Amino acid sequence: MTTPLPGDPRVNQPRRIGLIVPSSNTTIETELPAMFSRQSEAGGLSFTFHSSRAVLHEVDAESLGRMVEQVDRCAHELADARVDAYAYACLVALMARGPGAHEEVERRIEELAEPIPGYEPAVVSSAGALVRAIAALGLRKIAIVTPYVDALTAQVVDYLEAYGTTVVDAMSLRVSDNLEVGRLDSAKLPGLAAQLNTSAADGVVISACVQMPSLPAIAETERRLDLPVISAATATVWDLLGRLGLEPIVAGGGALLDGNAPVPAAD
Repeated sequence: MTTPLPGDPRVNQPRRIGLIVPSSNTTIETELPAMFSRQSEAGGLSFTFHSSRAVLHEVDAESLGRMVEQVDRCAHELADARVDAYAYACLVALMARGPGAHEEVERRIEELAEPIPGYEPAVVSSAGALVRAIAALGLRKIAIVTPYVDALTAQVVDYLEAYGTTVVDAMSLRVSDNLEVGRLDSAKLPGLAAQLNTSAADGVVISACVQMPSLPAIAETERRLDLPVISAATATVWDLLGRLGLEPIVAGGGALLDGNAPVPAAD
């Protein structure tokens, strides 16, 4: 979906961003609007946010699987609002299913929109956005921080490596309650990231989870490590903006959102 041209009746209307989120989410619905607000300051467009919730309490394989099964209902609910873009905002729910899961879910949401005449929303997922953002920045070796238990972190590592990225170090914070993930202190992330072995890394994923707060820590972590630092949330914003035909420029969003990263092709 491209940005309306002058004269188009939508040109002064806010872009509607639809989020499919875990029911226990408390972070992506704060960090993502904060970044879009900074984008508005740079580019003048405005955005509104509309969520559909899929039940998730514990971050374990069984619960994550049940959440993904709710994608059709959530997508239909957001289609009723004719959102301009969808973001499937639970990274590990897809990565736990194995490589190809983000393409499958993004394709499914697109299929659900197809029967509506003239409706062609942009569709991304936080899992797919992270894969694409790592590639766009040319990062071949990364270190990551996740809030997950070790087994789920290993699945995230396997997923990223299936797309050609080597994970040289990974830190699991071992929090399984999704509400508690949202209460983690982002101020601790620069120090935690400094504990990673980044000697062979060319970038760091400071939060491989849209529920773990990280936005306030990105600029400081980049300064301390002297490496590009991204998160699942910044990747999602970068992907959404590009697919809406906008150049991502988000103050404090790190290397991915400073206006110098390649822009995803508009849908």
